Amino acid sequence: MNRESFAAGERLVSPAYVRQGCEARHSHEHLIRLLLEKGKCPEDGWDESTLELFLHELAVMDSNNFLGNCGVGEREGRVASSLVARRHYSLCPIFLLRLIHGIGRSGDISAVQPKAAGSSLLNKITNSLVLDIIKLAGVHTVANCFVVPMATGMSLTLCFLTLRHRRPKAKYIIWPRIDQKSCFKSMITAGFEPVVIENVLEGDELCTDLKAVEAKVQELGPDNVLCVHSTTSCFAPRVPDRLEELAVICANYDIPHIVNNAYGVQSSKCMHLIQQGARVGRIDAFVQSLDKNFMVPVGGAIIAGFNDTFIQEISKMYPGRASASPSLDVLITLLSLGSNGYKRLLKERKEMFSYLSSQLKKLSEAYSERLLQTPHNPISLAVTLKTLDEHQDRAVTQLGSMLFTRQVSGARVVPLGSVQTVSGYTFSGFMSHTDNYPCAYLNAAAAIGMKIQDVDLFIKRLDRCLKTLRKEGKKDIDVSVVDNYDKTKDVDIEEMALKLDNVLLDTYQDTSS
Repeated sequence: MNRESFAAGERLVSPAYVRQGCEARHSHEHLIRLLLEKGKCPEDGWDESTLELFLHELAVMDSNNFLGNCGVGEREGRVASSLVARRHYSLCPIFLLRLIHGIGRSGDISAVQPKAAGSSLLNKITNSLVLDIIKLAGVHTVANCFVVPMATGMSLTLCFLTLRHRRPKAKYIIWPRIDQKSCFKSMITAGFEPVVIENVLEGDELCTDLKAVEAKVQELGPDNVLCVHSTTSCFAPRVPDRLEELAVICANYDIPHIVNNAYGVQSSKCMHLIQQGARVGRIDAFVQSLDKNFMVPVGGAIIAGFNDTFIQEISKMYPGRASASPSLDVLITLLSLGSNGYKRLLKERKEMFSYLSSQLKKLSEAYSERLLQTPHNPISLAVTLKTLDEHQDRAVTQLGSMLFTRQVSGARVVPLGSVQTVSGYTFSGFMSHTDNYPCAYLNAAAAIGMKIQDVDLFIKRLDRCLKTLRKEGKKDIDVSVVDNYDKTKDVDIEEMALKLDNVLLDTYQDTSS
């Protein structure tokens, strides 16, 4: 309702009441106006009524929601199922206001659609809010970014394909090894040949071999190298690549540098590495996942960089229009949280990392194991499984299946000697980021959104699994670090889970890789 509508309403209802309602609406509109004017995440999160009003106003601006609209094209926002229509934002089941048109145009994912002004505005304001959050998280000099409706791997591929036009002779990508399939396949899918640089072991940590990187650049010739593809967030004992030094190498040899920052936005250390790398050397783009950093459904990523022109080139490389769902999800999430809410989540994650670290250390020592010393990894932790590996060949992988059947997700067990072929490339010691790590180990991560209850329940179930494996291995060790554990509780579930362990063992090995 506009001012004229409210004035007309005063003839039907007391003007004092109408003015009060008008002022209430103006308070919502004031928040929306500030958002559009500043293009920054509000400090305090919005309530749902303000969010719904904003989304309603955006939807009304799209042509498929125009009263009396007559669409005679092949793409007119038609939806056969009302359930699908509601999934793409509906105010009520009677009159559906749908954000159907998506974002971008056939030639540019960031372009404005004439028939979808609301969806186009949604896209622009989402990119602006995400840029603000990236700066808040530590990369203060980032120039531009955009949300792309693809996960991290395909988003990296888009970056490599864009570089192909700048470096048509290049066919190699130098890649410090990180045992994760998506980032490796992103290079293969783009049509390039990955040059794997093995990590060096320093203490317990696996670190970037800078000398090997530079030697490979000189061997191949800088003009034949498309880019260096480095990593921040990773599973311990792998630690973030030495981004500052890699950035200097890239600047010295005039080679582009793409950073896989999959779940690094939640880590001030990872974001600081990117900021410093750009300050002292060269970083062309860094890619991060929406679901891992902002707790939204899988299917989106953010491509960001320090050169506005290059980021625009990447957006124009995307063929066709795109789904607005990832942009809508992250927009709603950031407006609900506000910058203060997101900062609170970042602070809580750090606290959970410290708590998880202390609890794993205590538990590991009780079983004659130890927490690996990986101080340069700010998210992931690793605990040795030496005693299991020494006495039972299948005990390490069985631990993984036992945790899986007990509804522990995200933990990974890494046995010795695993070999895996990915897109024709064979990796020894796969999952451990090196051919021969000294011991088998268990991974756990303190990611954004984790609560203290998650840590406590994980430690309790891990303790129970380790105790069971020791008993099965005829180890007469009576240890437990879990207080008030009722040994008679869940006996039937425990027996059933043990029967399932061997059945699911092979399945776990496949899914964990």
